[in-house]
Amino acid sequence: MLNTLEIVTTVVVGLMVGVEFSVAFIMNRILDALPEDSGQLGHAHGGRMLGALMPFWYIGSLVLCAIWAVAGWHQRGAGLVVTAAGLLILSVVMSVLLLVPINNRNKTWTPENRPADWKEQLHRWDRYHYLRVAVIVAAFTLLVAALA
Repeated sequence: MLNTLEIVTTVVVGLMVGVEFSVAFIMNRILDALPEDSGQLGHAHGGRMLGALMPFWYIGSLVLCAIWAVAGWHQRGAGLVVTAAGLLILSVVMSVLLLVPINNRNKTWTPENRPADWKEQLHRWDRYHYLRVAVIVAAFTLLVAALA
């Protein structure tokens, strides 16, 4: 049973990393290259769509890590899992304090109501997101190492 939990947790976190990596390094570049207001509208739509899904994924990943850490406390690699869970906690805190406030504004913007500094706000979100991606990649790496 513990082996199944380890694999499921690693896959769930790995998929989350893949989605967030794709947003950072692929989707945002595509949206930024679109003409006129299309890119901003795409960012707003993405903010609504992923903003509804990702909280469950982040919290679910953290819960799975916590269960793994408790269930495998006396197993080799438990310290790696605990550290990974700590990094996932950091990613949730970063999300709530830094990224969600910007996303909550962005998802309501249209070409008619967006603020003058909307591009600066999206660039700030990108910088925070790059840092969050690094944190969750580190957590995923620790989970993979704990499997060995």
